[in-house]
Amino acid sequence: MDFGIRGRNALVCAASKGLGFGSALALAKEGVNVTITARGVETLEAAAKKIREAAPGVTVKTVAGDITTVEGREQALSVAGEIDILVNNAGGPPPGDFRDWEREHWIKALDANMITPILLAKAVVDKMAARKFGRIVNITSSSVKAPIPVLGLSNGARSGLHGFIAGLSRQVAKDGITINNLLPGRFLTDRLKVTMNKGGTLQGEALEAEIAKQATTVPAGRFGTAEEFGQVCAFLCSTQAAYMTGQNVLLDGGNYPGSF
Repeated sequence: MDFGIRGRNALVCAASKGLGFGSALALAKEGVNVTITARGVETLEAAAKKIREAAPGVTVKTVAGDITTVEGREQALSVAGEIDILVNNAGGPPPGDFRDWEREHWIKALDANMITPILLAKAVVDKMAARKFGRIVNITSSSVKAPIPVLGLSNGARSGLHGFIAGLSRQVAKDGITINNLLPGRFLTDRLKVTMNKGGTLQGEALEAEIAKQATTVPAGRFGTAEEFGQVCAFLCSTQAAYMTGQNVLLDGGNYPGSF
C-alpha cells in the first residue's frame, strides 16, 4: 500500500534507537525525508546511517541535543525546516514512590512529557494548516490507559498531554491536520531490557531467559518490535488515515484487559 506521503518532511524526536528509531525508519521507507534528534551523537549518526541504507534516496538530517530544552527544540526546528509530520517522543521519567517526589521532579516530568510536545505542536501547526496537510503523532505510554503505580510521574504528565491533545485535535481537523497518540505496551527495546535486568546482574543466556519468561505474560506471547511500532506510526501519518484524529492507539499485544 502506498501511504501517499512520499516527499513529505518529518521531524522525529528521540529517534536514535527504540520506538523513535522504528518510527523514523518506517517513514523513510515510505519516502519521507526525516530529521532525527537524540542527545548522543554517536548513536544518532549510527541510526541515520541505518536509515539511509534502508531507504536510499530520502534525505536524513540529524540534530544532536536535548529536545526537552528550549535550545534543543529551536535547533531541531531550524534544521528540519518545513515540517509536514511531527513525531513527538521523549524518554519517560523514572519510577518511584510519589512520597519521594518534590516539585522539581514533577516539573521535569511535565517539561519532557507534556510541555515539550505541546510547544513543538505549537511551532508547526499553523504552517501545516496553511498547506492543508499535517500529521502529529505523540508517542506516550500504555500507562495512560492503565496506570502503573510506580510510574506516577509518567502517568500524570502523559495524561495531561492526552487531555490537551483531545481538544487541539478537534480545533485543527478542518485544516487537514490529524493528531493522534500512540500508546506502547511492552516493546523489546534497550530500555525494557534494562528494566528487566534485575540490578544489572543478568547477562547473556540468563537475561535472554528472563526476557522469554516475561514475554509469556503478554497475550500475544511476545514483546513488540520497534519496526512494527514504526509501521503503525507511518500509517497514522498516511493519507489513508486522514479521517482519524484525536485517538489513543494502544499497541500492547492484548495486555490491556478492558473493552474500551
